[in-house]
Amino acid sequence: MKMLPLLKLCGVLWVVAALLSACSFPQRGDPAFRSGHYIVRSQDTLYSIAWRYDLVWQDLASWNQIAPPYTIYPGQQLRMNPPGSPPTAVAARTTRGESTPPPAPRPGIPTATTTANTAGSRPTPQASPPMPAPQRTTPPVAASTPAPARTAPAAPVIASAPTGQTATVGGLTWQWPTEGQVIRTFSTQTTGKKGIAIAGVRGQPVRAAAAGRVVYSGSGLVGYGKLIIIKHNDRYLSAYAHNDALLVNEGANVVAGQQVAQLGDSGTDRVMLHFEIRRDGQPVDPLQHLPRR
Repeated sequence: MKMLPLLKLCGVLWVVAALLSACSFPQRGDPAFRSGHYIVRSQDTLYSIAWRYDLVWQDLASWNQIAPPYTIYPGQQLRMNPPGSPPTAVAARTTRGESTPPPAPRPGIPTATTTANTAGSRPTPQASPPMPAPQRTTPPVAASTPAPARTAPAAPVIASAPTGQTATVGGLTWQWPTEGQVIRTFSTQTTGKKGIAIAGVRGQPVRAAAAGRVVYSGSGLVGYGKLIIIKHNDRYLSAYAHNDALLVNEGANVVAGQQVAQLGDSGTDRVMLHFEIRRDGQPVDPLQHLPRR
C-alpha cells in the first residue's frame, strides 16, 4: 500500500514530461502526422507550415492546389502529403533530397508558379513576375505563449565575423545576421530547431543574411518566439528567431544587411539569435554559408 502514492507520483511526472515535450516542437504523434492533414491557425502562412514540418513549400502548395498569392485561411484543412498517398506518408517528410528527386534549380527570387497536380509530383516551374508573399486573414500578435525554457548544450564558442564581410554560397551572397559569439553550433543529431545560436545584447540589430523577401513575420511557431523567415530564392530560406521586436512585415523585399529585427529572448531563456538556413526544405549548417571570421 505504501508504494501506491509513489507509483501515482511517477505517473504524474511522466505525463507532465510528455506534455512539455509535445508542446515544444511537432512530433510524430502530432495530429498532422497521424491524419495526414493540418488545420490552419490564425497566424499561419504556407511557408510557416512548411517550415514547421520540414516540407518544401512548393510541394505543400501543389498538394492543396493553392495558387499565387498562396492565401490560406484559419480553419482551412491542408493535406500534408501527395494526393493518393496513405495518411501516414507525411511522417516520411517527403522533401527534396529524401523521397523525391529534386527538379532542376530555379535561379532568382520568386520566379515559379504552380499548376494543379493530382499525381503528387512537383509543380512545373514557369517564368512569372515576382511572387507575392502568402497572405493571412489576421495580423501578427505581439507575443505568444513561450515554449518551456531549454538550456543550450555546451558547444565551441566561435566569434562571429563583422557583418560587413560576405561569402558567396549557392549563388547567394551571405553575411552574418548579427554580431556576437556562436554559443551553439549546428548538429543533425539534435531534435527540434536545427541551426546556430549567437549570443548578444538585447536590442542589437538583427540583419538579413542575404537579399530576399519576408515570407513570415510573427510569433505563431512555438519554440521560435518572435520570428522572421526570409525567402532568398526557390531553394533557400533563412530564419531569425527569439527577437525582441520585428521591424519588417510579410511581403517586404529586403537587401543583405538590412535590419529586420532587434535581438531578444522571446521563446527562450537568454538573449540570443537562433539562426537557420534551409535548402530545399532541409536544414543546413549556417557556418558553411557565412563568411569565416
